[in-house]
Amino acid sequence: MVELLTSASAGVRIVTLHGTPDLARAARLLRRVWQAGPGDDPPLALDVMCALAHTGGYIGGAYLDGELAGVAAGFLAEGAGLHSHVAGVVPEAQGRGVGKALKAHQRAWAAERGLTGVSWTFDPLVRRNAYFNLNRLGATADAYLPDFYGPMSDGINDGDVSDRLFVTWPIDAGPIDVEDGFAAAVPILDETGAVRDAGSAPRLRCPTPPDVERLRRDDPAAARRWRAALGTALGGALADGYRITGFTKSGWYLLERDDAR
Repeated sequence: MVELLTSASAGVRIVTLHGTPDLARAARLLRRVWQAGPGDDPPLALDVMCALAHTGGYIGGAYLDGELAGVAAGFLAEGAGLHSHVAGVVPEAQGRGVGKALKAHQRAWAAERGLTGVSWTFDPLVRRNAYFNLNRLGATADAYLPDFYGPMSDGINDGDVSDRLFVTWPIDAGPIDVEDGFAAAVPILDETGAVRDAGSAPRLRCPTPPDVERLRRDDPAAARRWRAALGTALGGALADGYRITGFTKSGWYLLERDDAR
């Protein structure tokens, strides 16, 4: 069993979870993070978590100051990898290194089993996730997946189209810095969410809204317009042979063609 203790100042301890009582607590935590009400689907059902834990899948629990503060769950994937299906951290523990510690534990778990890396999906409109995944971890965006999960009724994703970016994180990947490439990149969306034609420019940039989760609550129509525009611009660029090279702190995806260097 992989067990990870972060720096003493962070106070985060990560362990693999087994047994119905611990897994039930994990399931309740995920429902809370996803804001799932009594009639909503759970982010990951308890019976599925029990089956994963019993058959060699991954269920990790992050304890902060002795309390369960985060959970991640995944399964073995084609190509000798771990696919992380769901991960969540309670609001009061966010920004304290819990998410990064969970990812480090997943990678250590994968390495211990001779796997090549970890994959997962994330909402490409959520800035903090894009920056964390692409820059702080150094994961690679492999594909834009339109409405990947179909209609969702899990609380946080209610009423939204489930477009996702699929990323892979090799065992030996590290953080990247991409800010220097911003000025030379041509925008394919403007900061209002309107699609722009960049022609065949070798380097592109694509913005995201400052807080799409708040936008979904306050102006659902505007959030839907952003979703459609990002699918057209970012998804279209990936389909045309561009690749994502990173994400800036100001909220822009950077892309380039493989022959741009």
